Amino acid sequence: MENEIQQALKAIKKGGIVLNPTDTIWGIGCDATNHKAVDKIYSIKSRAESKSMIILLADFDQLSHYVDTVPPIAAELIRTIEKPLTIIYDGAKNIASNLIASDGTIAIRIVKHDFCRELIHRMGKPLVSTSANLSGTPSPLFFAHISDQIKKRVNYIVNLEQHQNTVNKPSTIIKLEKSGKYTVIRE
Repeated sequence: MENEIQQALKAIKKGGIVLNPTDTIWGIGCDATNHKAVDKIYSIKSRAESKSMIILLADFDQLSHYVDTVPPIAAELIRTIEKPLTIIYDGAKNIASNLIASDGTIAIRIVKHDFCRELIHRMGKPLVSTSANLSGTPSPLFFAHISDQIKKRVNYIVNLEQHQNTVNKPSTIIKLEKSGKYTVIRE
């Protein structure tokens, strides 16, 4: 795993895009503070910039650096919901402006995947993560289902978990307001 972290980190530091396993499905990622790298992901996916992407953090303590207010219930939701959880927060800050939705929100998941957590710790920044598919096509459940078109356009493909056939699914998504009220967007 060490070599894969080093190679991915090298690509990301140069503004590159990586294809990597996560705690959900395979993702396309980059430095979430690099506007040009984020643009590359929109281009690779043929995705409209109006459709925002999520960012991954390594731990809960990083959250307050990327959102204005972390409602107290956020920690409880993250701790008690078993499957991977993406929370949409108000007041996004300190990330590339093209990641922030028009209403000022950002979707964030505290990742539980060892590779991703270590990569994010070493980056010292959040990692963009979006499904490894072209916009409008189904999300690939396995590495083998990722199109060659995607694979050819990234700068580095992480050589871990490529032969796994465990079906992982996208995360649960919750929209959390500063008041603590939340709405389930996707289960």
